[in-house]
Amino acid sequence: MDKSVLKELEKRACKVRIDVIEGTFNAGCGHPGGSLSAADVLTYLYFNEMRVYPSNERAENRDRFVLSKGHAAPALYGILAQKGFISQEEIKTLRKVGSTLQGHPSIKTPGIDMSTGSLGQGVSAAAGMALAGKLDKKDYRVYALLGDGEIEEGEVWEAAMFAAAKKLDNLVVIVDNNNLQIDGTVEEVNSPYPIDEKFEAFGFNVINIDGHSFEDMEKAFAAAREEKGRPTAIIMKTVKGKGVSFMEDVCSWHGKATDAEQYITAIGELKLRLAELEA
Repeated sequence: MDKSVLKELEKRACKVRIDVIEGTFNAGCGHPGGSLSAADVLTYLYFNEMRVYPSNERAENRDRFVLSKGHAAPALYGILAQKGFISQEEIKTLRKVGSTLQGHPSIKTPGIDMSTGSLGQGVSAAAGMALAGKLDKKDYRVYALLGDGEIEEGEVWEAAMFAAAKKLDNLVVIVDNNNLQIDGTVEEVNSPYPIDEKFEAFGFNVINIDGHSFEDMEKAFAAAREEKGRPTAIIMKTVKGKGVSFMEDVCSWHGKATDAEQYITAIGELKLRLAELEA
């Protein structure tokens, strides 16, 4: 990957993380941990992988994205603001009455292809979109981002079985494997491991990557585009709370906002990192 492209992606991902903290702090609630772990892959998808058009958000040939782990909406909103689907000023209205930015994605929000929040359902919708693309002979691709706790849902595996049976090679399922869910580690709660072998058993092309490496993402998504006759699952090893020192790999940051003191610390760390990248 070109160094200038890499640096630009790193800057954008850092800005997304700032928006996650801004949004959840102003809301007084939300899910920063899993939003921060997903910030890098969302940045890559929207700025280096998918065809999306803010000036024509329902273009038939656009690629589709479904945030199946809908609680990570704060990160998605940060990306949509940078891409021009929503305004930057809206970030601080997260979860407010009358805001277009609700706690989970709504199809009424510009740039959102599917309302999500009930875990497991998003990937089913994504599989349906991918099948529709095949039936309509369209060349768009469909991407769905899931949490590792989410894949404990049986509906995920029904969708996986369906996607493989229909040979949906235009579908990429991405698993954010940060190893933490609301009640603890995924092993402690209801272990889905080995995740890669399970998707392989369901007929997927499987790629394991570092979910904070844009170079790994570039190779993985390129390989997914080349795969024919079966869907791809990209299993990303990530760190929950990535980018904020006191949140990293701490389960309790799954679903709570910072207080004023924590907000100052978190924003300070992220803005310092952004300044380093922009130097």
